[in-house]
Amino acid sequence: MTGFEGSYMGAHDRISDQALMECKICWSTYDPAIGDDFRQVLPGTPFNALPEDWKCPNCDAPKAQFMVREDPGAPLMIEQRRIDEHVRNLTADFREIWNSTMRDVPLSNKALSVEAVGFRPYEGRALGVLFSPWFMNLILLPGAGEDWSDLVPGAKEMVEFPSGCYEFIHNKRDLTGGYKACSLFSPMEEFQTQMQAREVAQAIMAELFKEENRAETDRKSEIRATREAELAEKEAEAETGGAEFAQLSEDGVAELATPSRRQLISGGLASEPAKETE
Repeated sequence: MTGFEGSYMGAHDRISDQALMECKICWSTYDPAIGDDFRQVLPGTPFNALPEDWKCPNCDAPKAQFMVREDPGAPLMIEQRRIDEHVRNLTADFREIWNSTMRDVPLSNKALSVEAVGFRPYEGRALGVLFSPWFMNLILLPGAGEDWSDLVPGAKEMVEFPSGCYEFIHNKRDLTGGYKACSLFSPMEEFQTQMQAREVAQAIMAELFKEENRAETDRKSEIRATREAELAEKEAEAETGGAEFAQLSEDGVAELATPSRRQLISGGLASEPAKETE
């Protein structure tokens, strides 16, 4: 038996939607894939979603007297809880940066707030999108038992996804610890609302895993050369008074992604920036 011993007693947070539950009185099993014809519960209904007055169709025992027989979803549920806790620390770190440092920076978009979108397990780690008033990044967080405290801020690595290879930059924060970020947007001036930014982040998480996008994104040398040129340009701006870009770099924002690449992985929801005229 997996899960908890004894009766269910409303312990929603201790079983997944896949849990097979067993009556302690007559040993009848509730399988969410089957549901309950007797009480007109449709297949696919998790035990957690049953009405509180639902009873065992065989012996009429109350729902609270069921216990876990098997829970295939328990490992994923435990991993998602770990990820959720790590993401809470991540968003707390960047909300603190917003309140203490970035709120008065002209490049910040005050229509937006810090939000994490779509974080999920990916090859033993956590992957999702974090956006704020001044950036949108893909974020990789360490897996269970991994220690990223020795990451060197500013170091780069290429990470493979079904759609291609993407450059991530290492960084650290007080609560989050070590993490890796791939820049998508910075600054965020083209976003009008929080909902718009959220929809683009969701589209990115979908497009990232589509193999048909690989031909457009699998350009390691070209991406690296473009990034290095952009970084050199920003450093020159900082030396001549571009303090805003220097501040963004200090606060953990990766270099700006190439427009064609971000247009692709945002599912076409991102507009291309207007070209400057000489």
